[in-house]
This record gives sequence, C-alpha cells and structure tokens, in this order.
Amino acid sequence: MALRLCNPLRRPPPLTPKFSRSSNRFCRVSVRSCLVGEKDSRKLVMEVKEKLEKHYHNLPVGKNGRDDEDMILWFLKDRKFSVEDAVAKLSKAIKWRQEFGVSELTEDSVRSIAETGKAYVHDFLDVYGRPVLVVVSAKHFPAEHDRVENERLCVFLVEKALSKLPEGKNEILGIFDLRGFGTQNADLNFTTFLFDVFYYYYPKHLGQVLFVDAPFVFKPIWQMVKPLVKSYASLVRFCSVETIRNEYFTEETLPPSFRD
Repeated sequence: MALRLCNPLRRPPPLTPKFSRSSNRFCRVSVRSCLVGEKDSRKLVMEVKEKLEKHYHNLPVGKNGRDDEDMILWFLKDRKFSVEDAVAKLSKAIKWRQEFGVSELTEDSVRSIAETGKAYVHDFLDVYGRPVLVVVSAKHFPAEHDRVENERLCVFLVEKALSKLPEGKNEILGIFDLRGFGTQNADLNFTTFLFDVFYYYYPKHLGQVLFVDAPFVFKPIWQMVKPLVKSYASLVRFCSVETIRNEYFTEETLPPSFRD
C-alpha cells in the first residue's frame, strides 16, 4: 500500500498590498465564490438535487446518496459552486460507492487483510484535530496480497477515519511509515488508486501526507508516482520520526510504532 514560525510578541507594520489587474480578477472570483457559499448555497444544493433526481434517478438515496444535502454541498464547494460540474462529479462518486459496495464494508469483511498490519486508523487525533490513517509500507506485498482486498481495506479505513472527524473539521492526515521499505513493497497501481479515491470520491478530505524516514530506494519510485497523483503531490512532506513526535502528536497521543 501505496506542510510555520512567527514571533508572537512583535508585529511587523501593516503592508499595503499591490495587485495587478489579473490578480484583481482572481480576487473578485474568489470573493464571489465565498458569497455564493454564504448566500445562495441552499438554492444551489436544491438545483443539484433536482438535476440528480431527473437525470440519475436510479442512484440510491439517503446518506451518501443523491439526496444527501451535506454531500451535495461538499461537492459544490469542491467544484467552486458550479452546478454542472458538481452534478457530474457527484453522480460518478455515488455510482462508484454503489458499485464498490462501500456501505457493505465492515471490520469483518476486511479482517483478513487488516491483520497484516499494513494499515490502520490511529486511536487519537493529531495536534491539529485530524484523524490519522497510518500505512506501514514494509508490510505491503503486492505480489502476495490480493489487489481487490487491498482496495477494500483502503476504502474501509478512509471511511473509518472520516467518521472520526470532530465537529468543524474536514481533513485527515495520512502517514506512510517508510522504514524498512524495499522494492518488493513498491506498488504504483495501488498508490495511484489511493490518491484517485481522494480526488474523485472524497475531495478535499486529505489534508496532508507524511512520508516518514523514506529510504534512498523510495526516491526514484516517488518520482514516477508524483506525476500520477497530480496536485495531491503538493500535500506530501518528507520527514523523520522525530518530526512526527515533535510536530504532530503529544507524548500521550503518539502512535506506538513511533515511540521507539
């Protein structure tokens, strides 16, 4: 299986920003998006809802279905409040959930592959209040483990992590423990699947990805994967175990595998 320091005691004098015409246009678009979100989001949600009912009436309803207004609003935000774009992306996501059988995934259904210890959802949030999904790369063997079972475990754990989101929080933290990683653990297909899942079906829910103690052999593999994950590559930070301890967890909430 396959990112801040300031002096709080002194404040610099205020700066007068200078904007070009192009940046002014960008600001107007950004402000307009915010205003749409505040004033007209309900109207847009209903518009998406009606289009889904009219053109995709065979899709399921209920939680994570075509009439789930919270889900509709989230995809509207992801698509910058474009109704047509939200309908297109959301319909594909709901259809994927149905075909993949997301609602049928349980602890028992993924128990066998989960017992490898290759991935888990940490019991505690990080210091930023984000649920944490940990991948132990040295325990992932694509030549031995079934691809479908790997994907089912992946989606189950993403769902589990999202279910732990505190009120007002929307993002999770992904940690790839790369200690002991070798070429036998490399899996370009699965890594692409993982990032695609977040982009297409769980947009804006992946806050950051930490690659911990990446060995030299991992670097060229990442260079091959990086173009495939597109903008999500900007969420990646290479760091050490010491960084995990000092910047992301307290002594009480640190994952056990990073204590030694």
